[in-house]
Amino acid sequence: MGKVLAVIGALVSPASAAEPVTVLALGDSLTQGYGLPEEGGFVPQMRNWLKGQGVEADLINAGVSGDTTAGGAARVDWSLTPEVDAMIVTLGGNDLLRGIDPAVSRRNIETILDVAEERGVEVLLVPMAAPGNYGATYKAEFDAIYPELSEAYDAMLAAEFFAGLGEGDPATLQRYFQPDGIHPNAEGVRRIVETLGPHVAELIATTK
Repeated sequence: MGKVLAVIGALVSPASAAEPVTVLALGDSLTQGYGLPEEGGFVPQMRNWLKGQGVEADLINAGVSGDTTAGGAARVDWSLTPEVDAMIVTLGGNDLLRGIDPAVSRRNIETILDVAEERGVEVLLVPMAAPGNYGATYKAEFDAIYPELSEAYDAMLAAEFFAGLGEGDPATLQRYFQPDGIHPNAEGVRRIVETLGPHVAELIATTK
């Protein structure tokens, strides 16, 4: 926590406030804010969380409902417009829903990171955790994608996207989800943002 406070303290200096960082949030429906009023979605809530910490940043919502890692790889090149300084990558959930080969997902995320590296854009990877129903091998291969690519590309690594909801009884956790049981409700997003917010603040600090 001391490191996070130091990061936030650095960001609220007059020089930092004068030039807010532009962050692209590349993702799927979880980023886009599916099923929620605009202000309840991930990007608006993250923007408000950062503002509450004194961190000025322009967040661009590049979440596309239904997108897989392949979709993200296909559009990252034109999504990273010249003003973008940093990028949050939250993709993989739809790959899991479709049972896509982890090797394919890995190559797609590598493509995203390659483009970011070419543009000099700092990246924060937000992992998705594979369920156990595809088997232990699938889960191990998929879950390894994010930490291994984070190390290989010197990208930042956040907590797993749903970590902020806790690890309690699944029935209890359902109160943080919409009726589909997949997409978080506004309260669920709030908890997710509280967990991921410090990572995003640190990402912004690295661009200064």
